[in-house]
Amino acid sequence: MNIDLSNTNDEAYLVKCCQNNEPVAQKILYNKYVEDMMLLCLRYISDVEDAKEVLMDSFYSFFKKIDTFTYRGAGSVKAWLKRIVVNQCLMHLRNKSNKPLLTEDVTKFENKGSNDSILDQLSVKDIMKLLQELPEGYRVVFNLYVFEGMNHREIGNLLEVSESTSKSQLHRARKMLQEKILLTG
Repeated sequence: MNIDLSNTNDEAYLVKCCQNNEPVAQKILYNKYVEDMMLLCLRYISDVEDAKEVLMDSFYSFFKKIDTFTYRGAGSVKAWLKRIVVNQCLMHLRNKSNKPLLTEDVTKFENKGSNDSILDQLSVKDIMKLLQELPEGYRVVFNLYVFEGMNHREIGNLLEVSESTSKSQLHRARKMLQEKILLTG
């Protein structure tokens, strides 16, 4: 099958081409999503080289399993890829150490309130840096709750912890971020 290059904006067509192992279509989809997925990896994994490796593993898994994917309209490819990337990130974090992602042995932070003017002065890069500085368990729960839209029951099931552990990790992540933001300003 030869790919029709005039049709490369049609995701359904690109998926079909990828399912037929067309390298050109794979490259087009890769280029379309690589930047967004790298940012997603960096939200979970603070080490850039590890994030790149997870990104490559994610795309490998994406293309390996694409024949099982059913196109469901605009956004479905990105949503499916995003789910693969998040799962790869979590798998990487679990495999990197034998200890659990979440721990209860954490220092508590005071709530000094928030200052919107400080937050307005931070760039996306600054915010990403602050997120990467969070302890791994905090960062994972924060990302799953805030960016992936999961509830505490879903997070608990995914990470094999209780809902209350998920809630406390999110609470502590928010407190730590507030503290870091105040120190930045």
